[in-house]
Amino acid sequence: MSDKVKYEIEFVVHASPSLLYQYMATPSGMSEWFADNVNSRGEFYTFIWDGSEEKAKLLGKKSGERIKFRWLEDEEEGEEYYFELRIQVDEITKDVSLMVTDFAEEDEVDEGKMFWENQIAELKQVIGST
Repeated sequence: MSDKVKYEIEFVVHASPSLLYQYMATPSGMSEWFADNVNSRGEFYTFIWDGSEEKAKLLGKKSGERIKFRWLEDEEEGEEYYFELRIQVDEITKDVSLMVTDFAEEDEVDEGKMFWENQIAELKQVIGST
C-alpha cells in the first residue's frame, strides 16, 4: 500500500467567519454543499453521496476556526490521515480564506483538489460568495 501525500488548498471566501463556520461544522450546513446528506451521532458523522455512505470520526473542532475529521476506513487501518477545514483571516486585509488540508495517493492529488474545488464552489454559491 502506498503512502498518501498531504496537500493544502486555500480558497478565498467572501463571507464572515461565523457564517462560514456554520456551514462547515454542522450536519445541516455541510448537507448544503459537502454531501447530499450529513448525519451525526456524537463524534461520528455519516456523509451520503448518491446513495453511498462514508463515515468519519470528528477528531476535533475549535468554534469559529476549524473542524477536523478522519474517515473510519483510515481509523480502522490505524492510519493518521485526516481532512481539515480551517478558517483563516488576514490580519491586514481581513480577507477570509478557507484552508483545506487533505491526503491522497500521489497519483490522485489532482483529483482530490478538483473534488475540493467543486465542493467549495458549491459552498460559495450557497452562501452567496462570489
